Amino acid sequence: MLKITSRPIWFVTLFLLLPGHPRAQSRTLDIYWIDVEGGAATLVVSPSGESLLYDAGWEVDGRDGKRIAAVVQQAGLKKIDYFVLSHFHADHAGGLQELAKLVPIDRCFDRGDFIEPANQKWRDIYLNACAAKRTILKAGDTIPLKGVQIDVVASNGQLVTKPLPGGGPNPLCASAENKPPEGPENQFMVGALFTYGRFRFLDLADLDWEKEMELACPVNRLGPVTIWQAGRHGALDGAGAPGLLHAIKPQVVIVNNGPRKGLGGASAGSPKALTRHYQRIAATPGIEGIWQGHLSLLEKDKASNTTEDMIANFEESADCKGHWIRASVKPDGSFIVTNGRNGFARTYAAR
Repeated sequence: MLKITSRPIWFVTLFLLLPGHPRAQSRTLDIYWIDVEGGAATLVVSPSGESLLYDAGWEVDGRDGKRIAAVVQQAGLKKIDYFVLSHFHADHAGGLQELAKLVPIDRCFDRGDFIEPANQKWRDIYLNACAAKRTILKAGDTIPLKGVQIDVVASNGQLVTKPLPGGGPNPLCASAENKPPEGPENQFMVGALFTYGRFRFLDLADLDWEKEMELACPVNRLGPVTIWQAGRHGALDGAGAPGLLHAIKPQVVIVNNGPRKGLGGASAGSPKALTRHYQRIAATPGIEGIWQGHLSLLEKDKASNTTEDMIANFEESADCKGHWIRASVKPDGSFIVTNGRNGFARTYAAR
C-alpha cells in the first residue's frame, strides 16, 4: 500500500495531480474511447459521477472486458450505471460476458429482439448479463445520465422524426450520393447524441450510409456536432456519407479503428489517391482534429493517417498495449483530447 503521509506536501500534491488519478479529475464530462482493436467501447463519465458504457468490444479470451474494467477503475468508478449495446455484432457485444464478471452494471439498453441466426451468440451474451435489467429503446427516447442530455436518434431501424436543436433543411441533399441499405444489423442499431451545454457528441456506431442519409436528407435532423465517433470504425465505404458529414460539421473526429480494421485503404471502385478514408474525413468542412485508436497497418503512409502524436496504438493486436483516447469537456463546452499512450493533449475552444 502506498503511504503518502510520510511524503513531503509537494509529493502528495503531485501524486493527486497525475493524469488518470481519480482525485485529479475536475468536474468535467469525460469520454474514453477504449482500445478494443477495431471494436467499440466508449465510456462516458458525467460531471455528476454517473457512468455510461456504449458497447463492449470483442470476446477474445476476455481481453476487451478486462481492458474496459481497467479504464473503469482508472476513472475512479466502482460500477457502470448504464450500458448501451448498439447492436448484436461480435465487435460490440463480445466483451460483455467478461466485463459483467468484473464490474457491476445497473441498467442495460438495446434496440430490441429481432436477431439474425448468425448473431444469436451475441444476443445470448447480452441477455445473460442484462435480461433482468434491460430497456428496449425507441428513436426519440432519452437515457437518464445525470447532467447530460442523451437523445436516441436511431433504434431498430427507426430514426428520430423531428430535428434536434440546430437541425434544418440540408442544401447538400440535391447532389449527395446515396447507397443501398446493408444487412439488418447495420440498419437497426442504437445511435445517440450526447449534449452537455454547447458540446455535442454523436455515436452512430455502425449505422449504414443509407440510414445516415435518412438522418441528413432532406432535413438534417441532428444539427452540428462537436465530436463524431467515426462510423464503421472509419471504414467509410459503408458509412460516413458526405451528405451527413458535411451537414453535421464535426469539430473533432475520433476513429476507433484497429490495426487492420476500419480506417485505411481506398473506397471501392475509385482512384486510390483521391479516396483514402482518412482523406475523406479530413475534407469535411470545419474539422480541427482527427484522432485514431490505431495506426492503420492497411495503409501506413502519412496520407492515410493522422499525425503520430494523435494515434494511441501502433502495434499489431498481439503486441498492443491498449492505450485509450479521452476527451474532457468543461461546462463552457471547451474540451481537451488526450492520448493515453504519450500524454499528448490538444485543447479545443467551444464553437
